[in-house]
Amino acid sequence: MSTRLDLTHQGLTRLPDDLPRDTEILDLSGNHLSDLPESLRRLDRLRIIFLSGNPLGRLPTVLGSLPHLTMIGAKSCGLTEVPAEALPPHLRWLILTDNTLTALPEALGQRPALEKLALAGNHLTHLPNLRNCANLALLRLGANPLESLPTWLANLPRLAWLGFGGSPLTRAQEDQPRDLTAVPWDDLRLGEVLGQGASGIIHRADLRGQSVAVKLFKGAITSDGSPTSEQAAWIAAGPHAHRIGLLGRLEGHPQGVSGLIMPLVPPQFRRLGDPPSFATCSRDTFPPDLRLDPLRVARIARGFAEALADLHARGLLHGDAYAHNVLEDGQGLALLGDFGAATFTDDRRYHAVEVRALACLLDDLLERCSAGTVTDRLRHLQQACDAPTVSQRPTMAEAAELLRSLTA
Repeated sequence: MSTRLDLTHQGLTRLPDDLPRDTEILDLSGNHLSDLPESLRRLDRLRIIFLSGNPLGRLPTVLGSLPHLTMIGAKSCGLTEVPAEALPPHLRWLILTDNTLTALPEALGQRPALEKLALAGNHLTHLPNLRNCANLALLRLGANPLESLPTWLANLPRLAWLGFGGSPLTRAQEDQPRDLTAVPWDDLRLGEVLGQGASGIIHRADLRGQSVAVKLFKGAITSDGSPTSEQAAWIAAGPHAHRIGLLGRLEGHPQGVSGLIMPLVPPQFRRLGDPPSFATCSRDTFPPDLRLDPLRVARIARGFAEALADLHARGLLHGDAYAHNVLEDGQGLALLGDFGAATFTDDRRYHAVEVRALACLLDDLLERCSAGTVTDRLRHLQQACDAPTVSQRPTMAEAAELLRSLTA
């Protein structure tokens, strides 16, 4: 078991000198640290460090000297600079959400293990060259003033989850007027928490005698991007048999919190998977004893693909198409939710990027599936959707058509 040290919200202005040398996970979030000392080098087993909420201004260069450090969380640290020297050689997961960065070092593109990069809510107008980051699977660029995206981005072989809403690239679509019923806060009676994600918390609620679900957004910027972008995309998506729809938008919250009202999904539906762990980084996790029937897997994948194909036809990316954002009834009926990273784009290259999300879902589910003819055909589809050359993948609509033939 990893040795974890939790020093969150301790009022620290400097790091203690006597931290246990065998610490592997160090959480310093919510303190008053403006830098980290060179003595941190002695923690030569450190793999993960969280610094969120500290007024650092500059990512500490000592981090780059830690040989086993793979994950850095530095959300809301007032960062204006990330020195190349601050990037450890085996960096896999970097969170720089909600800072004031205008540029990133080109050295980031020389971190071949980089798999997950969260940059939402900065002041970035361009990206460093990441074409050699062949393992990059998830990239969050929402709420940055990006005027264009580099040509190499859509060709990254393992990229599956991409969001860049809330930028000049998407603002025209996001700003289009869209009707959605306004629901006064005083008409709602909030109940238990049903779940939460990067962008908000979902409650059961009563709306004038009707049971509904209410998503209350956490803040102006989340790891996915802007709630305003999420709302625009979700409304534009419209209803679909395999997506969680909307009943209205919240107005009049006493603290000005924004929110959305959704139908309450029947109780037999359960989350299909759990979010990635530190170990899996960009891949979902599942109960170790989960076993699935091949036809059930085909039905789940069909609903997933149909929901995404419809979004692509409407000029949208979901951006976070994961099993943990799917509710399933135990028989294969799947509902896709959570539009936190959704992005307006008609660019089919980015639609092809999202096809790999279907490949990852199929890969995860087929690991828990018995062998057979249906399983073989699903594995063939999975491999096609995972083609390293992005242009050789089937479209999401083509994948959905094949899955319909397996479940007819």
